[in-house]
Amino acid sequence: MQAVRLFQGYLWYPRELALDLKTLLPQEVEGARLLLDEVPPPTPFFEDGTPTHTQRFYQVTLLLLTEEPPEALKPLTETLAPILRGMLEGLPKEVGWLLLEDLRPL
Repeated sequence: MQAVRLFQGYLWYPRELALDLKTLLPQEVEGARLLLDEVPPPTPFFEDGTPTHTQRFYQVTLLLLTEEPPEALKPLTETLAPILRGMLEGLPKEVGWLLLEDLRPL
């Protein structure tokens, strides 16, 4: 049995906004664990020049415990992608996110 990252990325929102992402997002999505870990901003500025220190950042990881090799999980990520997108788009408009397919062992 191994843990495989299906998706990994970031969520962020303004520091002054009082949000509890752990209540807004499920801990599990179709049998895969959704992990949220607060992290320092990965870059000093956004593309538009806005300093990232004005935001709270969370690393987001969706992982699955499985016997399957990572490359065999591609159909699962294709099924999960629209589900995740819908969940993330349902968050308050101030929340930004970037989530990419990963498919690597943890």
